[in-house]
Amino acid sequence: MIEDLQLETLINVVYEYYGFDFGSYSRASLKRRVDRIYQLDGFTRFSEFLSKIRSEPEYYKRLVEEITVNVTEMFRDPSFYECLRTEVLPNLAAKPFIRIWHAGCSTGEEVFSMAILLKEANLLSKSLIYATDINAKVLEKARKGVFGLQTIKQFAENYRNSGGSNDFSDYYTANYGLAKFNDEFSGKMVFSQHNLVSDGSFNEFDLILCRNVLIYFDKDLQERALNLFDSSLSTLGYLALGSKETMKFAPISDNFKQLNNEKVWRKIK
Repeated sequence: MIEDLQLETLINVVYEYYGFDFGSYSRASLKRRVDRIYQLDGFTRFSEFLSKIRSEPEYYKRLVEEITVNVTEMFRDPSFYECLRTEVLPNLAAKPFIRIWHAGCSTGEEVFSMAILLKEANLLSKSLIYATDINAKVLEKARKGVFGLQTIKQFAENYRNSGGSNDFSDYYTANYGLAKFNDEFSGKMVFSQHNLVSDGSFNEFDLILCRNVLIYFDKDLQERALNLFDSSLSTLGYLALGSKETMKFAPISDNFKQLNNEKVWRKIK
C-alpha cells in the first residue's frame, strides 16, 4: 500500500517532470488508483516505481491512463437523457448551429448517446460535438465508435428507458462480436485532448456535459472546472453534471437555475 507521504512525493515528481498536477485530485480516489497500478505492475519498492515514472515517459502515460479511466455506458442514468430529450434539446432547436462539449468523455459511450438524441430531434445536421479527455488512449477508442456486442443489450435498455422508441440496432452495424456506430454520428464529432486542471476555454457552447469527473477533484479544482464551464457557456446554455455532483455551493451558482431536480443547470446570467 502507498503511504500518504509517498503519494505526495509522487504528485510532486509528476508535476516537476511532466507538468501535470494531480495535487487537486481527491486524495482517497488518487491513492486507490495509484495503489492499484502499483500492485498490478508488481512493484515492491516505491523508489523503483518512482524511478520508472521519472525515466520512462511511456510508463508515465500508463499511470495517467490508469488514474483517469472512467466507467461509462450509453444512456447512463436514463432519466437524465429523458431530461435532455424533453427539456434541453427543444430549447436549443431554434439555434442556427448547436455546439456541445463533452468534457471527460472517456471511451465515448455518452458522446454517441448525445448524437443519437440529436438525430432523433432532427438536430444532428446543424450540431457539432467536441469530445475531450486527458487520456489519449480512451480518446482513441472513442473515435472509433466501436463497442462490444455484449454491452449493447444494456445500452438498448437504457435507450428505451430514456424515451427512445426507434429500433436501436438501426444505429450500428454488428460484426465479429462488435457494434460499430454509424459514420453519420462520428462525422459530427471532434475528439481532442484537454486537461480540466490546466487548459482554458476553447469555444462558446450551448450545452456542456461533464458527468462523474468532478467527484475525483477536490473542492478548489471543482470550482476551477465550474468557472471554466461558466466562461465557456453561452447565456441560456446548459450544464450537465453527474448524479453525485452539484454546483449548489459553488460561487458561480447564482448564474444558474437547476431544472426539475435533474443534474442539469441553465445559465441565466
